[in-house]
Amino acid sequence: MARPRVHLVDATYELFRAYFGAPKARSADGREVGATRGVLSTLLRLIQTEGATHVACATDHVIRSFRNELYDGYKTELGVPEDLLAQFPLVEDGIRALGIVVWPMVELEADDALATGAARYAAVAEQVILASPDKDLAQCVRGDRVVMLDRLRRKLYDEAGVVAKFGVSPKSIPDWLALVGDAADGYPGLPGWGEKSAACVLTAFGSIEAIPTDARAWPPNLVRGADRLAATLTARRDEALLYKKLATLRTDAPIAESLDELEYVGARPELEEFCERIGFTEFLGA
Repeated sequence: MARPRVHLVDATYELFRAYFGAPKARSADGREVGATRGVLSTLLRLIQTEGATHVACATDHVIRSFRNELYDGYKTELGVPEDLLAQFPLVEDGIRALGIVVWPMVELEADDALATGAARYAAVAEQVILASPDKDLAQCVRGDRVVMLDRLRRKLYDEAGVVAKFGVSPKSIPDWLALVGDAADGYPGLPGWGEKSAACVLTAFGSIEAIPTDARAWPPNLVRGADRLAATLTARRDEALLYKKLATLRTDAPIAESLDELEYVGARPELEEFCERIGFTEFLGA
């Protein structure tokens, strides 16, 4: 029997995308539910149109994680609209009712669950597809066995694609993010280190830990401003290593399902009640 492809979906990303892109809608009790409807619709499309057979969704049940204990500036729920936050538990209920496995993360993040799933299922699936454009997940890509899918732009990134996009191999993505920063996650990177300079230096040395503190030990003409970059990294190496720790995804999330348990076999009986609750009964006939 042929091994299946596995789709692991960043449902938090899908919820944000639907909130800002899908039509607004309110349930009978006045709650905003448009984003939840949007996520259900896109997941059904993933199965019916895009042919996914084995699916799991990871969510941030709460936005804060263990990383907030490591760095005060890490992303929080501040600034997130209340009617979006209120849909976090709602969308989990909807995904379960649709018959798809949900991994709600509390101490860890949705990306950690996806990284754990990628590590677990890569050996037994034909391919693991990480359905998210989040650059953090590029570190999980392995050849063409574990790939990233940007469904919105219809772009698939294998290992060669990651190198083409970021200038470094997947294993160096946490180092690259640490040097250039990640505004979405709330850490700034190091002053003067841009995407191209970080890619050049990491291509030569592989990791922050391996970069010599003296630029004279770098290959000649590796990058402009080598002395300045080396001095900044030397002065702020601990800071860079903290950012790398923030960017490094965990692969020990509490995931119990076997590959077979990810197979989609249809909606659960409670989908009808759920759709009635959010005023989305037309979804039942899709």
